[in-house]
Amino acid sequence: MSAFHKATRWKVKRVKILKRDEYMCRECKRYGKTTEATTVHHVKPIEERHDLGYSSKNLISLCKPCHGKMHDRVTDKLTALGNGWVERIYKI
Repeated sequence: MSAFHKATRWKVKRVKILKRDEYMCRECKRYGKTTEATTVHHVKPIEERHDLGYSSKNLISLCKPCHGKMHDRVTDKLTALGNGWVERIYKI
């Protein structure tokens, strides 16, 4: 876990985002499923856009399986699904 994710500021922000999204996975919700969210995902990766690390617009609640589908675990780049969220949120 990175220093960013250990910081009190992040822990507080994470809870606020989970509450905002009613602790429901936003990806599952798109398909009418109600799945508990346990992860807060940076839509634009923090490694690329550190300035958006605490931006509510850049954060979504996801369940663990959906979060795993957002990143290629080998390259750590966004997958097509992850890029779809960038387009959806930022209207690219």
